[in-house]
Amino acid sequence: MVENTALEFEGEEVEVVVDAGMAGERLDGALAKAHTVLSRSRIKDLILSGAVSIDGTTVSEPKYRLKAGETIVLLAPPPEDAEPHPEDIPLDILYEDDQLIVVNKPVGMVVHPAPGSPDGTLVNALLFHCGDSLVGIGGVKRPGIVHRLDRDTSGVMVAAKTEKAHKHLSEQFADHGRTGPLHRAYIAFVWGSTETAKGTINAPLGRDQNNRLKQAVRKDGREAITHYFVEARFGDVGWDITRVQCHLETGRTHQIRVHMAHIGHPLVADTVYAAGYATKINKLPPDVAGPIQTLGRQALHAAELGFEHPVTKEEMFFEAPLPPDLQALEDALENYDKAFAR
Repeated sequence: MVENTALEFEGEEVEVVVDAGMAGERLDGALAKAHTVLSRSRIKDLILSGAVSIDGTTVSEPKYRLKAGETIVLLAPPPEDAEPHPEDIPLDILYEDDQLIVVNKPVGMVVHPAPGSPDGTLVNALLFHCGDSLVGIGGVKRPGIVHRLDRDTSGVMVAAKTEKAHKHLSEQFADHGRTGPLHRAYIAFVWGSTETAKGTINAPLGRDQNNRLKQAVRKDGREAITHYFVEARFGDVGWDITRVQCHLETGRTHQIRVHMAHIGHPLVADTVYAAGYATKINKLPPDVAGPIQTLGRQALHAAELGFEHPVTKEEMFFEAPLPPDLQALEDALENYDKAFAR
């Protein structure tokens, strides 16, 4: 029996009376079922820290086996302030409520502070914007990052504002839309003309043995599956560029970039996975070469994101238009094709 399940943040007391059906269960497992907000790993940490008592005695063993009639009390400490500091950085907000926030991440913004990028990140911006509406994730007042985009990939992202939202969204992203409503679509401009209008790339990925900053297709890598279909083909004799839409069935680092390069169609302006195509720009007409030379990043944009709302269960869908640099590239390609139709 659970006395308090309407929880939205840590710091509230949870009392559970062990009935016959719960007898014999592990303490951490029983609390994870009873608590609608905290993850099992967070509950385990709280037990180890002494935040749980049974019949008035502190129990710090997650594997403790429960007995019928015992009363469990969990009292988590209020969430601590996040280490990254809030920064007043403008955000393109597509949607926000008390559970989550959806933004259109710009090119050049790192998602989370890391060595070399301690500030100016999406997390810094969210800490400032959300303020007290962040009610604690993992015991810390911070936005819950459930997926990431590379620094130089633009587009739609969602972040959780509560533990409950973080847990629910994380489960959806872990499922990758295989059995649930999660939907992710990316727009990529790639070199060459794909042989087919659509296809699936099923090639495991792992760290490149020759360059630890890169990913590579490896037999011993982790499963990685990308579905793509052609939206438009551009070009002339001697050069082709294709706009493809990609859907991820897994979420590996650099997955689209590595997979498209693997089938011989690396992303335009990708200096990491399309280095061998750098001279191809010399074959392009100036009006097309210009926008590519000014890109300075891979031609990849997270255009669509759909998921189930963690509280209302409503299926939500968001779109982000091509950013100015990729729109300039597409305009140049379309104008060329209109003027010099093949």
